[in-house]
Amino acid sequence: MSELGKMFGAGDVETFLGWPKATIADLGGARIALFGAATATPYATVGAYCAGGPAALRAGAAPYAANAAHFNFDLGGPILPDGVTVADCGDLAVPREGGAQAREAIADAVRQVRAQGAVPVLMGGDDSVPIPFLEGFAGTGVNIVQVDAHIDWRDAVMGEPLGLSSTMRRASEMAHVGAISQIGQRGLGSARLSDVADAEGYGVRFVSAGALHRAGRDAYLDALPDGPSVLVFDVDAFDPGLMPAAIGRTAGGLRFEQALQIVEDMAARGPIVGVTLAEFMPERDIDGQGALLVSQFLTAVVGVIARQV
Repeated sequence: MSELGKMFGAGDVETFLGWPKATIADLGGARIALFGAATATPYATVGAYCAGGPAALRAGAAPYAANAAHFNFDLGGPILPDGVTVADCGDLAVPREGGAQAREAIADAVRQVRAQGAVPVLMGGDDSVPIPFLEGFAGTGVNIVQVDAHIDWRDAVMGEPLGLSSTMRRASEMAHVGAISQIGQRGLGSARLSDVADAEGYGVRFVSAGALHRAGRDAYLDALPDGPSVLVFDVDAFDPGLMPAAIGRTAGGLRFEQALQIVEDMAARGPIVGVTLAEFMPERDIDGQGALLVSQFLTAVVGVIARQV
């Protein structure tokens, strides 16, 4: 436990913010279920390079566990309204090499959580985990808001169609996915001109990080879909000066308050029915700075959802 945690009165905790443990099969009445996954379909050249992400985020939140019921100024009140509980279901037992078993474990976890009337929140893991997560919503129409430095519309990379560069293209092929809005793009990435054209042909509304910085909320409000939506958040959406624990650091990213405002504006348009938080790379963090930022953000996201359920 850190000295900061001791100052705040925190003890050793194993779960995110010390929230109760549960299993995917039995959430104990919790309305929001957190769980981690190392990977779904990693590229052979990099492997499960974000496997330690869920543990790092739990560690980032741990010093504040004793204060979890206090006033949260990001939310204007307590994290959780009376009667709403959150459970941490730990990490799914997925193989580090990913594959069909890992993908099915993630999709099945989403199905089980939703069957209990709860909102699934997945801590990744690389950006391949949203594909099976979104598959878990089959049979229920959902929209997607992706917040990311990259657009993830490659059909395949190195022959792999289910990897981290193909998340949104695969989502666009799912019959239950409706509108897709993508916010925060900047710099160079894997997207080719044809990938951008395909996304726009689907109907994607792109809002770059630069546009957001220049125009504020007005840049994206009209692009947000109405109705139930899944938030697909890649932590490299944050500026690397604030959140260094990303594989592809790119200047010009979002600030904390901008990212949280997007989530609040999403919630105003319809319920957030699922969240994936991906690509936290612990070995690239600096003095735990990134883990603190992302765990604070995840805490606020849970608080926003808790006001909807």
